[in-house]
Amino acid sequence: MAGDKKIKLSIVIPCFNEAENIPLILKRFGEVIKRDDVEVILVDNGSQDKSPEVIKELLPGYPFAGTVRVEKNQGYGYGILRGLRVCSGEFIGWTHADMQTDPADLIKALDIIEMNGNSKKLFVKGNRKGRPLFDQFFTTGMSIFETIYLGVKLYDVNAQPNVFSRKFFQKWKNPPKDFSLDLYALYMAQKMKLKVMRFEVKFPERVYGESHWNTGLSAKWKFIKRTLEFSRKLKKEGIR
Repeated sequence: MAGDKKIKLSIVIPCFNEAENIPLILKRFGEVIKRDDVEVILVDNGSQDKSPEVIKELLPGYPFAGTVRVEKNQGYGYGILRGLRVCSGEFIGWTHADMQTDPADLIKALDIIEMNGNSKKLFVKGNRKGRPLFDQFFTTGMSIFETIYLGVKLYDVNAQPNVFSRKFFQKWKNPPKDFSLDLYALYMAQKMKLKVMRFEVKFPERVYGESHWNTGLSAKWKFIKRTLEFSRKLKKEGIR
């Protein structure tokens, strides 16, 4: 990574069976990172494909990148949290390894933070464009429900990237280890009165592989049930 240099931005990339996408995402980060105070942390989240070997082979060619290994997959959120805990940046966050969010969007998020005086009271998040109509309908429905039920403005909760101060992260208590982590982070930002700034991000199809959760109506229904259960917990417990 960046050695003794003070890190401004640390980005966590959870990787579960992303052997084909890892070379692409590292190459793209290499193209867009033009400064030496940005680090990328690839979390091998219990992959069962060749992801560990690919990371080990490629990482020496990317001095801005490091890795964390999770031996057994314990959930999407668990991998991200493992990465966030080793971040050294003043600002930290995450995005996905599937190349549906351009790594350049992380630099845009950092630009937004710097244009706003490096405020620790910012939560910068993407707002997805170019998605299939059904997925947009699904997201809109979930957004309306979450906003009404939890009493704070919540929309396109699973959009990437997510960038915020490490100080904000240090206030989290018992964050979820599954896909509810995106909801938890945005909810916490709203409840703690952070300024949520959204910017448009393109959301194309995956280059390689398949989504690990969005595999059809059955998967969406399971996602809805998990989200409802976690929403009830958030409403009951408040900020935890």
